[in-house]
Amino acid sequence: MIGICIPAHNEEALIESCLESVAIASLHPDLGGEEVEVVVVLDSCSDGTAAIARQWPFTTLEVEAHNVGRARAVGSRHLLQQQARWLAFTDADTCVSPNWLAAQLSLGADVVCGTVGVDSWDAHGQQAQAARQHFETTYQDRDGHRHVHGANLGLSAHCYQRAGGFDAIECGEDQALVDRLAALGVQIAWSALPRVLTSGRPYSRVAHGFAGAIRMSAASESC
Repeated sequence: MIGICIPAHNEEALIESCLESVAIASLHPDLGGEEVEVVVVLDSCSDGTAAIARQWPFTTLEVEAHNVGRARAVGSRHLLQQQARWLAFTDADTCVSPNWLAAQLSLGADVVCGTVGVDSWDAHGQQAQAARQHFETTYQDRDGHRHVHGANLGLSAHCYQRAGGFDAIECGEDQALVDRLAALGVQIAWSALPRVLTSGRPYSRVAHGFAGAIRMSAASESC
């Protein structure tokens, strides 16, 4: 079985599109009909996120953590208990491509670190052009990159357990896990083949991370 884990904190505006994309990816013909279980970890949600997620035939788990590392760990633990052989991770403000899972598995690696695209720069207002320009000129959307995104990450269950899983930290849990995996010498595919589009909003649900990085890059580009 393949497991998909999606942490979500107050994402009522975006999670519907995310879950639709994940549902499509889970039915890709190259998966050969293998079962795919999707877990949405509802972390301290106070909006309509939970109600939207429960309309889908997916598992929902609730935590009061305000901590994406812990949320990913809770979802992973559930999937491992269901005997998942492969764990794929994305975010509730992200849409995965139809072949996202198939592309991860096709690479034959222990770990797959994919790249991200931005769905829209409009939320940056007058800095939209600067944000887009900086991203497009500095981001390595190609094979051989060294980006780590929780929005586009996959790894074998064995490697996840061997590395000790996600740390219960508010940001950087994905990078910390991949760093430990690299130190263990596992095979990592740094690939642009698995595609996702993530929100271009300048402020996310955590203080740092992708949204903060593109916001600060826009500010530096416009100086």
